[in-house]
Amino acid sequence: MSGNKNGYSTTSQKHRNFVSEPMGNRSVRDVPGIGPVQGRRLEEKGINRADQMSGQYLVSGRDQSKFQGYLKNTTGANAKQQSDAYNGMREWTNNNM
Repeated sequence: MSGNKNGYSTTSQKHRNFVSEPMGNRSVRDVPGIGPVQGRRLEEKGINRADQMSGQYLVSGRDQSKFQGYLKNTTGANAKQQSDAYNGMREWTNNNM
């Protein structure tokens, strides 16, 4: 978990929940950075679950620019949303794979 100079966590509660729990059949909307609009756009493309999105992360070679570009092109996610999703996927896979 990262922190800033004041000692407060700089990760969201959504991020902490996501990386600390098994992926199972969790919704793609549970992924940090994926809100209702991005979630709907992913679901329209057949990506309903977080594990399907992790597959896309792995297919991208865990490459930040490729994965974030995928999110931008697929969902219209902004830079913060792309970064939050990438960081969540990176930490989850580092801890669980």
